Amino acid sequence: MAAAAKSVRSAGRGVTEKDGPGTDEARRGSPTGDGSPPQGAEFTREDELTAFRSMLLIRRFEEKAGQLYGMGFIGGFCHLYIGQEAVVIGMQMATKPGDQVITGYRDHGHMLATGMDPKGVMAELTGRRSGYSKGKGGSMHMFSKEKHFFGGHGIVGAQVPLGTGLAFANRYRDNGAVTLTYFGDGAANQGQVYESFNMAELWKLPVVYVIENNRYAMGTAVTRASAQTDFSKRGASFDIPGEQVDGMDVRAVRSAGERAISFARAGKGPYILEMQTYRYRGHSMSDPAKYRSKEEVQKMREERDCIEMVRKRLLETWKVPEEELKAVDAKVREIVNQAAEFAQHDPEPDPAELWTDVLL
Repeated sequence: MAAAAKSVRSAGRGVTEKDGPGTDEARRGSPTGDGSPPQGAEFTREDELTAFRSMLLIRRFEEKAGQLYGMGFIGGFCHLYIGQEAVVIGMQMATKPGDQVITGYRDHGHMLATGMDPKGVMAELTGRRSGYSKGKGGSMHMFSKEKHFFGGHGIVGAQVPLGTGLAFANRYRDNGAVTLTYFGDGAANQGQVYESFNMAELWKLPVVYVIENNRYAMGTAVTRASAQTDFSKRGASFDIPGEQVDGMDVRAVRSAGERAISFARAGKGPYILEMQTYRYRGHSMSDPAKYRSKEEVQKMREERDCIEMVRKRLLETWKVPEEELKAVDAKVREIVNQAAEFAQHDPEPDPAELWTDVLL
């Protein structure tokens, strides 16, 4: 899977300083909502295939995780990323080696996008010793220093000051790395977010704040919980540029990601990207999602599904045979099934493991 992560990164095109945001229109963005690519977001055939494989891996992994949770193999909390795959894959396609990722508790997709082994991720979900946190962290608390993934954090908004701190370290070390700090529309209303914004702009830290606006936070529509529902404007009082992005279109995400990351890497400070996306499942496995209609969810699945849009372009624009795409799906399912099989039979941690990695 390390090779898969490398392919996601290498598919991104390099951007120069002149490609960075320079006008108000560029900073705001202009998501079309009809699937047409914004300027600079054109994909090659290989780009499309890379995005298709990577998003499909997340989708199939999350579907399997949901099944294992229902069977009792996964306990505790479990927040699925189904529907939002274009956000993390598009952003990862815009990164360079050494860039970092930190996020909240809906984090399995981010782990896979950075190249973490599906077996290790699934083993952690099932509390086994081969998991990324040795079976002690579960869904919300696993890390990979090797893949520059710094969690998974269960406290709403807690990852934002931590991601800002990572960016401070990058600036201090002058290593050229950018930190992608993901959080949701609900976390956007937390106070520590704005303290982080202030410090990030004051010190011109290389951080991109990616707000994954899936419309419902934990279960309340953004229109009922946020006075300002244009989250790209949340940094306005700190003079942080931002834009709204069609988070269901992986091309639009990568294009915006390239602009934002280039801006931050050039020493200009933080950037905010509001990804307008949608989750198909409930907030967590215990959420029946009765606060929205089945028709609303079905409409998004039929008209705006991020994977189906790529699949359609591969078939119609690039003339990729249907059999080839079915083979990709079969291979992805095989990887996920192997991960599930491994996780169900991997030994549980030794009780002595409770005393390791503990700070007193």
